[in-house]
Amino acid sequence: MVLTRLGTGLITLVAVTLFGAGACAFDPQSDQSGAAGGLTPVGAAEDATGASAPPAPDQEETTPTPQTTPSKSAPTTKTPTTKTPTKKPTRSSSPKPPAGCPQGERQREVEGYLARLGGFGPVTVDGRQSAADCAAIKKFQRRYDIRPAEGRAGPTTADVARRLARTDTGKCKTGSGTTFCVDLTLQTVWAMRGKTVVMAPTVTRTGMSGYATPAGTYSINFRNTKEWSDPYEVWLPYWQRFVGGIGFHETTTYLHNKGIGSHGCVNLLPSDARKMWQLGKVGTRVHVMGRRPGT
Repeated sequence: MVLTRLGTGLITLVAVTLFGAGACAFDPQSDQSGAAGGLTPVGAAEDATGASAPPAPDQEETTPTPQTTPSKSAPTTKTPTTKTPTKKPTRSSSPKPPAGCPQGERQREVEGYLARLGGFGPVTVDGRQSAADCAAIKKFQRRYDIRPAEGRAGPTTADVARRLARTDTGKCKTGSGTTFCVDLTLQTVWAMRGKTVVMAPTVTRTGMSGYATPAGTYSINFRNTKEWSDPYEVWLPYWQRFVGGIGFHETTTYLHNKGIGSHGCVNLLPSDARKMWQLGKVGTRVHVMGRRPGT
């Protein structure tokens, strides 16, 4: 906080909130959106129904009959031909989403990823919102702090689900003990003990352009449950440093706002920061791979 005195008593108060330690803080000039929420909606159009005008009535096919000479004593009678009216086909309408659970433009995509991930409840991969689909999407959104958690399959939900579903835990170079794994390309983090996953992949936000989190193999060299950042004057909960001024810590902003980023640190959701604190110690191996898109 900087207090500048101008003239006779004119005071301008400028408050700047930053996060991170060493190289860890977001650039306030990089967030031009003015609102949290992550990715810009894609706005994909729904598929056309392919319905056309009702077909014309069927043309009746006549079969020729042999001609006979009518009897003089018996007049001939002509049986009128009747046509059975053709029933016009009706278009089947898609079931409406359950009340209070809107359908998003990425419905089928999210259903597919949640079915692949598992653990969030039954989903039907058909692109149609149901009560079961809604409950699973809401559970997923609450787990990863996607706001609002209303069950709508929007672009942020689809992006998070895609990154998690595509994370390959086997890519991490592990040691005999615990290893913290960071995939910068997918922006995901998980923990291994030997070849066993002890913390499933979760989402992160790493260094922004100009402050890319460096790939490599490191180890935790300092920890503090609540570290004070001197350059940025902010508390960093569950701080675990692994190279220079870069470390893991709980995020102080909305994690899914990609318009901002750290100055190198690995930002975590509160529950994930606590879990990694419990798993880690000084000496814990850290393997960072890939590169964050745009850096």
